[in-house]
Amino acid sequence: MVLLSLLLAPLLLVLTAAGQAQAVGYRYWSFWDRTGGTWTYATQGPSTARPSDGDVEGFRFAVSEDSQDASKPRGKADFASVCAGTGTRAGTKRVALVLDFGTAADAPSGEAPPAPRTACARVPSDATAADALASVAKPLRYDTNALLCAIAGYPRAGCGEQVSAPHQPTASGHPRSGAPHHGPSAGLLAGLAAVALLGAAAIWQARRRRG
Repeated sequence: MVLLSLLLAPLLLVLTAAGQAQAVGYRYWSFWDRTGGTWTYATQGPSTARPSDGDVEGFRFAVSEDSQDASKPRGKADFASVCAGTGTRAGTKRVALVLDFGTAADAPSGEAPPAPRTACARVPSDATAADALASVAKPLRYDTNALLCAIAGYPRAGCGEQVSAPHQPTASGHPRSGAPHHGPSAGLLAGLAAVALLGAAAIWQARRRRG
């Protein structure tokens, strides 16, 4: 058994690393609130959130495992700079929007992300964040579950699809590398086969000694 443990230890390390390399993520638009100079992952979706006049909302397209790993909108835009040329008007509110289309590493195959941009949306006082977004960044695309799939037509297809996320984290905006993978890698399968063979050999040797 000692021999078996010594033989299996290096392979288990390799398999653990392979499992981490195959971490699963999702390619989607995340929604953020900005307070002062800090982005916070929104607790409501854009279709239910109702920002106030002077609020800053952000949207970021990226591959993320979950809300803790999600990439934040980049840049330091604030309400004063985004809505400097948009005055107040009775019955309306102004919402500063930061639209970050992400990096080439997070883009779907065959697509290139547009440059990040900002916009000042003047909308009715009872409008949602989705209403504000629709006023400045059409066409929007949603799926049947009302998940936001595309802003200003990007991406052309897909919606929250599962992909691999080999490099973590990306909250700083650093791009991931590598193409999406589906199912176990060839290296992982080979490692599992090697473990099985070593286990069988160890059992055979132990029985032979007892015999």
